[in-house]
Amino acid sequence: MHLSTDSPQSLGRTLWRQTWPMAIGVLSLLGFQLVDSAFIARLGTAPLAAQSFTFPLSFLIIGVQVGMGIAIAALISRALGAGEEQRARRLGSLVLLLGAAAIAVLAVVLWLVQTPVFRLLGADASALAEIADYWGPQLLASWVGALVYFGYSLFRAHGDTTFPGTMMVLTSLVNLCLDPLLIFGIGPWPGLGLPGAAWATVIAFAAGLVLLARRLASRNWLAGEGLSGELRTSGGAFAGVAGPAMIGQLMPPLSAMLAVSVVAQLGQTAVAAWGLGSRLETVSLMVVLAMTMSLPPWLGRCYGAGDWVQVQRLMRLALRVVVIWQLGLGLVMALLAPWIAGLLAGNPEIRGELAILIRFLLPSYAALGVCMLVVSAGNALGWPMRAMLMSAARLFICYLPCLWLGITLVGGMTGLAAGAALGNVLAGLLAWWWFNKVMSRPKRQYAGRNIS
Repeated sequence: MHLSTDSPQSLGRTLWRQTWPMAIGVLSLLGFQLVDSAFIARLGTAPLAAQSFTFPLSFLIIGVQVGMGIAIAALISRALGAGEEQRARRLGSLVLLLGAAAIAVLAVVLWLVQTPVFRLLGADASALAEIADYWGPQLLASWVGALVYFGYSLFRAHGDTTFPGTMMVLTSLVNLCLDPLLIFGIGPWPGLGLPGAAWATVIAFAAGLVLLARRLASRNWLAGEGLSGELRTSGGAFAGVAGPAMIGQLMPPLSAMLAVSVVAQLGQTAVAAWGLGSRLETVSLMVVLAMTMSLPPWLGRCYGAGDWVQVQRLMRLALRVVVIWQLGLGLVMALLAPWIAGLLAGNPEIRGELAILIRFLLPSYAALGVCMLVVSAGNALGWPMRAMLMSAARLFICYLPCLWLGITLVGGMTGLAAGAALGNVLAGLLAWWWFNKVMSRPKRQYAGRNIS
């Protein structure tokens, strides 16, 4: 994709075509997770708090799969940009096989260590009992979801964002239909309660996996031969991208664990509100998340072709869109905070604390979006270590220290929310400075590199 001569209007239209299917897909996928939590909130504070305790470990699995997905998109798009189609096919097959095995091993480990880990996060005996029934099917849902995600990454690497976006919508609709049936039951059939939400997700992702396998079978994007040789040849390059990317993606779960352990000191109601706020965060960042999926393959092809002028134009446009969209959305949602909290939470105490989180955090996601986009671009453009360090700085220099300051100086949910918002703003400013510094000398960065 070599588009340096395109007008700004043409570039914007192309970015829109690449991003909108993923935005709709991300909205539907994250929307059903938010609705999951809203349904569970109707079961009571205890089940919602139990689900909230599992979020950091669920994000751990997502971090590994996203890190591998970044490597898929980066290496395959670079190979395609350099005209190496056979290599792209071998890479696609390798990642599907290795990804499935890696996530399965991680899921087993998380099952075995669940009790001590959740105790460290602050879960009491009643929460542990709720989690015990939920965690098994949730891990299964995470594994099936990871397989689907790896398949989506192949489509994105080949420039097809429409099919993954459509599949996200479809699986979300299946999950939404199954949620009330499996959580609350119907007629003479009793509901499963909290585990019902996880089983609904398992079924939805399994249906998506079947359709994905059928579509992949019709595409000539995989290879059955030469995989061991490709593994020896590209294993280092894959680890060089996937390793830092996974470490960068694993930092948010670690940060989330630390944050949840702090929130747990404020009580079960605060944990429940924080869990709903986390779900709302991901939904509100749908455009940013869609761009982190649609933009890196495009940037990777520009990288493979040595087209740095196009890289700069794409990033400036994408960052402008992110800031305008997220700031506008955040301000509107902050104004509507009491009504949004009322829709998501049944408990008045949870509603009040969730409204505080919305008012402080949602506008700050404009800065967080800048940081997320810069980190994603860094992985696509051959700077995985710098992207990892940027992720570390966001969490451990900006976010967590500001969280501590907020609780120490202000206290309660207000201090927590204000500190988190300040951390997001500082991270966005830091990412913007780093991006401008690095992109001021792109030719020197590119000189002497190969695309592996």
